[in-house]
This record gives sequence, structure tokens and C-alpha cells, in this order.
Amino acid sequence: MSSHDAATEAAAASDKRRWIALAIVMTAAFMDLVDATIVNIAIPSIEKDLGASFGAIQWITAGYALAFAAGLITGGRLGDIYGRKRLFLLGTAGFTLASALCGFAANQEMLVGSRLLQGAAAAMMVPQVLSIIHVTFPAHERGKVFGMFGAIIGLGAVSGPLLGALLTQWNIAGLEWRPIFLINLPVGVAALILGRKFITESKAPKALKLDIVGVLLVTAALLMLVYPLTRGRELDWPLWGHLMMAGSLLVFGALVAYEKYKTKKDGSPLVELSLFKVKSFAAGIAVQLTFGVVLGIFFLVWTLYMQIGLGWSPLKAGLTGVPFSIAVSVAAGMSVQKLVPRFGRKVLQAGALTMIAGVLLYLFEAGRYGTGIEPWQMIPPLVVMGLGMGLIVAPLTDAVLSEVPKEHAGSASGLINTTGQMGNALGLGLVSVVFFGVIDGKPAPKSPAEAGAAFADAFQNAMGWVAAVLAVIFLVMFALPAKPKQHLEGGDDEAEVVIEKEPALTH
Repeated sequence: MSSHDAATEAAAASDKRRWIALAIVMTAAFMDLVDATIVNIAIPSIEKDLGASFGAIQWITAGYALAFAAGLITGGRLGDIYGRKRLFLLGTAGFTLASALCGFAANQEMLVGSRLLQGAAAAMMVPQVLSIIHVTFPAHERGKVFGMFGAIIGLGAVSGPLLGALLTQWNIAGLEWRPIFLINLPVGVAALILGRKFITESKAPKALKLDIVGVLLVTAALLMLVYPLTRGRELDWPLWGHLMMAGSLLVFGALVAYEKYKTKKDGSPLVELSLFKVKSFAAGIAVQLTFGVVLGIFFLVWTLYMQIGLGWSPLKAGLTGVPFSIAVSVAAGMSVQKLVPRFGRKVLQAGALTMIAGVLLYLFEAGRYGTGIEPWQMIPPLVVMGLGMGLIVAPLTDAVLSEVPKEHAGSASGLINTTGQMGNALGLGLVSVVFFGVIDGKPAPKSPAEAGAAFADAFQNAMGWVAAVLAVIFLVMFALPAKPKQHLEGGDDEAEVVIEKEPALTH
């Protein structure tokens, strides 16, 4: 064989390895995305099987978001320091183990603890996905790769609730809701085996140092805010809960002071405070946080309304959500490719107004039809809401990052994702106030019809709050740039990455 043939064959093998590595990291991203959406549809089944309180149910969802939010930036930084492949495999192993613990949870406490562990593991695994793609593919191929990544995200949004509904409804081997977690086991094991062989290790040559104190302060502040919200209702809103929530503001203040000190000390804070001097970034973070609150409230309340209030099966509820997911995917694709380049910020604002219109239509139908509402009657408001959401979620990150200096793009991206998860956890905590607060204010139901009517009223109240928050988001969007700048991805990024050649024996 000639040296030229050998070189061609080596290049082909290298190319093949690259695409296998892409499939592995995308599968892991899909697994995380599905896990975030699959749980909601199974919540009534979990509540019934484990006798879980509504506070525990909020923690099953909010705990994951909280642990994910608290660890995201640190997860990315650990990958830069110790190797993205290493952290990806470690995070995937932790996620798979936590999924097994969730699937075999004997009580609500074990399930909440396992979900916290799962969120922390996802925070190690997920940030490495885009980093690995970035260093594995040359700049001219990244557009195609990120397009595929977007398609996977759309697929995850559509398939998560439906998969959760099917797995719960089928009651495989009498396991009821448990397969929604156990399905991650074969996927996780395959990702570990193949990832070890096909992913190339990489590190950042000038990685920032860890900010453990920053992580502890963020986690403490979030816990002090979300924990009293989720537990307060069951404990009749004790004084210590109000004091904890007020104290969280002081801890956030301490975080800001410490991050300023950390910036001066070694230039590697957890949160790059200088980013908030960029008006569009500060506004975008506010939009991301409040939009996270909207999604946290809506998805949990919607599930409880359909399955407990209306008495629908998981499959009926899951199928009802499919038009919404499809609408999100369609609008997201159109907004990025065609609408934002032409109309800029107005697309995001149109998305907020469209979502408000969908919410108001849903409110009208829920009030008009009561507990006799059918899935086909929900489709119009859900499609309108989905189209509005798609117009916001896809272009928002680009709009927030458009005026951020290139050297801070990584920190800013981490902060955007973290803020969205924080908002989600906060929204899930607020369900106690905007949804369960209405149910508590009514006399104890004497029949399923009365219980259903109470849930329908609570759903309408929560949707009213969702519409109000979306109106605030619309106004804050005026601070985003009118037309996001077209920034080039990467540039000379390849020079900024250290690729480690692994000894052949490690495979």
C-alpha cells in the first residue's frame, strides 16, 4: 500500500471517528433533554404510587433544575481544566447511576435525592457537548453540525412527553412510571463504552481556576429562595420561610461582592460581572430568567390540570401536547433562518405577544368548557402558544450574546443556560402560590367533580400569572438590540484548544 493510500485511509478513519463522536454526544444531549420533559407527564403516577406530597412533586422537578443550574458553569470549567472527554464520561456515568436510583426509588425522599444527583451529573455532562463538537469539527463544518444539533433538540421536545406517556401507560412489567428513568441505563452504558473509544480528549490551554465559594453562594441563595416556596404551603407559611427568602437576597449580594474580589484576585470568577454592563446582555438575562419562570409554572400546572383535574390518562395528556411541541419546532426553525435576520428583535416580541394570545385563548376555553374540555378544543391555544414559544427560544441566545465581547462568549453562554434553569426552578417553586394556593382556598372537595373544578380554577389562575409575566418579558425585550449582530463562530478557536493524543492502549 502506498503512503498516499495510507494517508487517505487514515483521514477517512479519522472522519468516521469524528461522526461517531458526534452521534455519542448528541445522544447524551438528547437523553438529558428528554429527561427534563419526560418526568412531568409521569408526575400524577409517581404521586399515586409513592404517596408523594405536592411539595415533594415540586422538588422532583425543581430539584433537578436547581442542581443543574448550580453546577453548569463549574461543569464547563472543569472540562476546560481536566479534559472535556473525561468530564463528559464522568457526567454520563453519574447521570446513568442517578437514573437507576430514580427508577428504583422506594419513597419520595429517595426520588428527590436521586433527582438532585441526576441534575448535578447533567451539569458535568451537558456543557462538554458543545465544547467537544467545537474542537472536533473545523469551522466550515460547524454550521451543518449545529443545524443537526438543533434538529435533535426539536426531536427531544416532541418525543419527551410522548415517550413519558407511553412508558407510563404501558406499565411495563408492572413498573408503572419507573421505566421513564430506567430507559436511560442502556443508552448511558452505550455512550460510556463508545465515548471512551471515539471521543478525542481536549483541554483549554489557559483554563480559568475553579470558584468553589461562588458555587456555594449561588447554591445557598437559590435553595434559600426555592425551598421555602415549595415547603411553605404544607407548613402554613411559617416565619422562618419568609426570613429565608429575604435572606437569599443578602446571599446574592454577598455573591456579587465576592465575584468582584475574585475578579481582582485571579481573574477567574464564576460570574463575569462586567458582562452586565452590556445593556443587551443584562436585558437578555432578565428575559431568560423570567421566561424560565413561565415555563416552570406552565408545564407542571398543565400536567396536573389534565391528569388530576380532568382525570385524563398519561397517554391522552401526552398526545394532547404533541401539536404544541411541533409548533415550537416549526417556529424555532423559521425564526432563526428567515425571520430574525430580517426583522431582528421584533420577532422575539411577536413571540411574547403570540404566547400571550395563546394563553388568553386557553383561559377562555378552560372557563367556557370547564372539566368537559376535550383535547381537540385545546389544540388551537396550544398551537398558538407553541408558535410564540418557538419565536423566542431559538433566537434568544443569539440576541443576548450579540454585543458580548468574543473573549467572554463562553462565560456568557454558561450564564444564559444557568439563568434559564434558575428561572425554571423558581417557577416550579411558585406553583405552590399560583396553583395550589387557589386549591387550598376552597372547601375540601366531596366528589371527583368538585376536585376537578378546583383544579380547573387553579389552572386558570396560574395561566393568568403566566400571561402577566409574558407581558413583562415583552417590555424588557425593548432593551435587546434591534438587529442582533452576525457574529462569526470560532475564528481562530482551533489554536485555543489543546488536543491530547491518547495512547493506543487506552482503547
